[in-house]
Amino acid sequence: MTWRASVITLFPAMFPGPLGLSLAGDALARGVWTLEAIDLRAHGIGRHRRVDDTPAGGGPGMVIRADVAAAALDAAAPAGDVRPRLVTSPRGRPLDQARVRALAEGPGLVILCGRFEGVDERVIAARGLEEVSLGDFILSGGEIAALAILDAAVRLLPGVMGKAESGEEESFEAGLLEYPHYTRPRDFEGLPIPAVLTGGDHAAITRWRRAEAERLTRDRRPDLWSRVQTADGDPGTG
Repeated sequence: MTWRASVITLFPAMFPGPLGLSLAGDALARGVWTLEAIDLRAHGIGRHRRVDDTPAGGGPGMVIRADVAAAALDAAAPAGDVRPRLVTSPRGRPLDQARVRALAEGPGLVILCGRFEGVDERVIAARGLEEVSLGDFILSGGEIAALAILDAAVRLLPGVMGKAESGEEESFEAGLLEYPHYTRPRDFEGLPIPAVLTGGDHAAITRWRRAEAERLTRDRRPDLWSRVQTADGDPGTG
């Protein structure tokens, strides 16, 4: 079954963008997945196709109207469409690899790209939208976030990456950051490849990679390291 993505945006020309290149682009051309960019303004109100209005209660900026967003969502995902419906929002749940993998294993997804001050809360509730964030920072709009979400999911679809192991050993797949990588030349500006990687002892290589992944996670992402420790039954901090 083809994995289907629909993106509702004020800037449909931004898609497929980088998703039309490299692995995602090749998979798109082969029909592994499909992408539909829907112009939110096509569902706007009146002669000028208004999609936003001033915030109730006052304040700066504009808010995407509930009726406009609902019309676009209903057109993208009519009754019977079981794909998850996401809206990009800085207040949403931070996206993680587990959620990306779950999305990739489903039938596809629908993404409403946030803009302005946000989206009317009533359509989020009425259409069961899942608010998703890329992190604690603000973008000018949700399109870049949507591109990132789609790229992360599409690369996990069967037949997109060359080797399944490429995905299994990456950062976050086991709760750890990925171990360091090296290649030729064997000596770069006086810095050699670690001897264990060139000694041919695969068991030793596996142990080294695990130890390095743990070290990097402990040093750079103590929040992840704490979760790993808890999952392993060790409440300590390492």
